[in-house]
Amino acid sequence: MRLRITHRTTYSYDAPVTYGLQQLRLTPKSRDGQSVLTWNIAVEGGTQQLTFEDQHANNVTLIGFDGESDSIVITSSGEVETSDRSGVVGRHAGYAPLWYFRCATALTQGGNGVRGLAKGLNADVPDPIARMHALSARIAEAVTYTTGRTDARTTAEQAIAGREGVCQDHAHIFISAARMMGFPARYVSGYLKLDADLETSQDAAHGWAEAHIDGIGWIGFDVSNQISPDERYVRVATGLDYTEAAPIHGMRYGDTAGESLSVDIEVHQDQYQQQSQGSGGQVQEQQQ
Repeated sequence: MRLRITHRTTYSYDAPVTYGLQQLRLTPKSRDGQSVLTWNIAVEGGTQQLTFEDQHANNVTLIGFDGESDSIVITSSGEVETSDRSGVVGRHAGYAPLWYFRCATALTQGGNGVRGLAKGLNADVPDPIARMHALSARIAEAVTYTTGRTDARTTAEQAIAGREGVCQDHAHIFISAARMMGFPARYVSGYLKLDADLETSQDAAHGWAEAHIDGIGWIGFDVSNQISPDERYVRVATGLDYTEAAPIHGMRYGDTAGESLSVDIEVHQDQYQQQSQGSGGQVQEQQQ
């Protein structure tokens, strides 16, 4: 599936910000299951300083801005060709060793809630992939998908206690429980094409979890949708939790009391590809 993605973030201020830096994890990488055909990041009101790979081999773009504008607009866009691999990402890559992904963070620290969800699965479900799917089902039943009840600082245990949360919370709970069960696990940020042909919503920016299974490698689990990622998903960044894979993260100096934020995301299938597939699936031949 060929997906076109546009992700526009606008920060507006009552007065120009004295100084600021932002790390952008907005550029996906080509690997098994996805091929990045084109990608571009444009910044209005700031300048791109440098690009680098972090400890997880994520593409990171550093931008700066210094008092010359009262708004910053970051637009990330491109095309990605995806295929359905039943959530299998494959062998471990990046600079962090596998044991690192068994480490708890403030957002994924396990307690009684996580322990209860993981209880008995190692003994009752011999197959490790089936075990992870069983864990995913338990989490979805215990924590109803509800917006507006949690935020980026909500921990796995807090979401379990509140019994409501969003994809970020589901992923953090899964990661915490999987680590407690002995599996390396990590957070994934990316995009999801929803059922409609065109979605303009923050829901198109999605988060899910991956667990590392011996002999197979990393496999994705989307607790919120109760599936493993397919061709509708685009992986962008990974980390121990959301904070290491957040699309935009940074700091700024100056009076930001008048700050406002808007996010506009579009993820849709290439219309020409849809028409070609409907006419016999000759999309690659026709486009070349």
